[in-house]
Amino acid sequence: MSKFKRKTGKSQPAISTASLPDIVFMLLFFFMVTTVMREVTLLVQNRKPFATEVVKLERRSLVSYIYVGPPIKSLQAQFGTEPRIQLNDQFATLNDIGPYITDERERRNEAERPLMTVSIKADKTVKMGLITDLKFELRRAQALKINYSTVKGKPFGDN
Repeated sequence: MSKFKRKTGKSQPAISTASLPDIVFMLLFFFMVTTVMREVTLLVQNRKPFATEVVKLERRSLVSYIYVGPPIKSLQAQFGTEPRIQLNDQFATLNDIGPYITDERERRNEAERPLMTVSIKADKTVKMGLITDLKFELRRAQALKINYSTVKGKPFGDN
């Protein structure tokens, strides 16, 4: 019934693998360019509080982060359980905020300095007194654009 007959004796041609290394290297370069490595090793716990009105930051390259929270479990024997401030990869005090903001400002292009934002990533168990003191030090350092990092969700549930 079939009109087409299969030719016997001929085999299928082999698939060319000459371009396979090119494809592999293109994928490798793509992932190398698009992957962002974590810049800071967290030394404090960072369970963000919940909020309903959340806005995503536009230019993350202009954001400097300040982490606040109790030290992670492996550092609690050395530093205790009281909330600490982390700037880059080390613990800091409130007196270190001014020089940190100055250094962050100097790293930026002069045209981008007014657009610099300081994002406070505080653990949800941190008392507001420490955050208020931190905001006062930021005000003294002329860092007036402040952002609080949160997670979108219900604010009054069992968080």
